[in-house]
Amino acid sequence: MRFDIFTLFPEVFHPYIDVSIIARARERGLAEIYLHNIRDWTTDKHHVVDDEPYGGGGGMVMKPEPIFKAVEGVLGSPPTCPVILLTPQGRPFTQAVARELAQQPHLALLCGRYEGVDERVRQHLVTDEISIGDYVLTGGELAAMVVLDAVTRLLPGVLGDPDAPAKDSHAAGLLEHPHYTRPPVFRGWEVPEVLRSGDHGRIARWRREQSLRRTWERRPDLLAKAELTPEEQELIARWEAERQREAREA
Repeated sequence: MRFDIFTLFPEVFHPYIDVSIIARARERGLAEIYLHNIRDWTTDKHHVVDDEPYGGGGGMVMKPEPIFKAVEGVLGSPPTCPVILLTPQGRPFTQAVARELAQQPHLALLCGRYEGVDERVRQHLVTDEISIGDYVLTGGELAAMVVLDAVTRLLPGVLGDPDAPAKDSHAAGLLEHPHYTRPPVFRGWEVPEVLRSGDHGRIARWRREQSLRRTWERRPDLLAKAELTPEEQELIARWEAERQREAREA
């Protein structure tokens, strides 16, 4: 899969994409990442990419000319792949969106900066807008790295365990179960016996129950969309009843 990233600060990406899973994906030819400095498409000697907003107000706005020139200069006119603007106004980024994007052979990520981009970029160049959360960052570079990471790990062959993406938190609509490793006892805290039993059926059931409970405790909103068996629904109902009883007794 190919990623073209358009940014004013390409140097911030290298410490992340040159290590770990993304680096291995690049080395094995599973992911190609190209960084493009939007300033390279300016025509003035100071490489100006922003200007004051019409109508007044604080902050600066990224100009349309260098953005259009950069994207069309690399991807053609019209662009030959989806062009995604990272912005707090975009649709929320979720695991489902990551899976959707992972089906594409080619993506372009456009990193906003300052007060944002000229609206004509949104209207006539961008094909999608994504937000990684309800907060504001200085620029879209961090958001682009989040999208890049989440999508890359879903590509076939990137992870050592082909089933790993399906086990991650949010992959099945639930948070992931707890994990333990050696030593079996640390400061008196033991690894649950079931995980040391070698009984894979018991382990699978325990992990599923722990995943349900953790989701119920921390992100109950996710349960509304999760596919639960009647037994699991009954289990959650018991937990709810226990919580209400404890609240009354407190």
